[in-house]
Amino acid sequence: MSSQAYHRSDDADVYRKNASFVYSDEYSAPVLKLLDPEPGDKILDLGCGSGELTCKLASAVGPRGLVFGQDASEDMIKKANASIDVDADGTPKFEVRDAQDPIAQGQRGQFDKVFSNAALHWMKRSPSSVVQNVYSSLRPGGSFAAEMGGFMNCVGVRSHLHLALSRRGVDPAPLDPWFFPTAAEYTKLLQEAGFTVETCELVPRLTPLPKESGLKGWLSTFAGPFLNAFDSQEEREEVVAEVEDALRSDAYDASTGTWSVMYVRLRFLAVKPK
Repeated sequence: MSSQAYHRSDDADVYRKNASFVYSDEYSAPVLKLLDPEPGDKILDLGCGSGELTCKLASAVGPRGLVFGQDASEDMIKKANASIDVDADGTPKFEVRDAQDPIAQGQRGQFDKVFSNAALHWMKRSPSSVVQNVYSSLRPGGSFAAEMGGFMNCVGVRSHLHLALSRRGVDPAPLDPWFFPTAAEYTKLLQEAGFTVETCELVPRLTPLPKESGLKGWLSTFAGPFLNAFDSQEEREEVVAEVEDALRSDAYDASTGTWSVMYVRLRFLAVKPK
């Protein structure tokens, strides 16, 4: 399985340094509330990364429950496995798997709940396959709670990446790794798979970036597919500098030395009918 399937940085240490806000208590609390993990639940965590939230879910379901984390990145899963005792009761299990690929027969109808945080927007190849696989993995009455990038997520950053590549004669469209749907678009995907949609909404969230890495760190972590269109490090750095210059007036607070990105999250809860 390709470790490039989701196209975010697959280096778990880089991700933790530049993007630990993704799984912070503050930002993950709303979607965890929608999921409502309970003791004894069997939960699938899609796009689990290095497993921070997966471990939190495992603590919530306790030894009678089970949490299974999946991610397309081998390095992320390696870090997740290294951080826990995977043989202890009540701890999560992890595997490398692309959620867009067909699920194993043994996973059909095996989970009470499916959870995903900040991962579904990387699954651009076949979002409908992801939703259909989730539906198949749930038991009747099971729920799917997730948060992902939605319409207008990273507004400004994305457009200036496109402009920087276009100025250099590179078509950015096939390189763009992100699927940022509207609430109506994703509701349709869920309903077509058979789900009853309880809630699906866009939630704007201004997101300050770590001061030590700033926008450069964010771009190195998340914009690899754009930057890797260029062979030389010098060219990649020129693109980053150009995007920084273009965004400085809107996204940099000189009084605090802090860069921010305008995130817009798509948060939803859907249920498989009994």
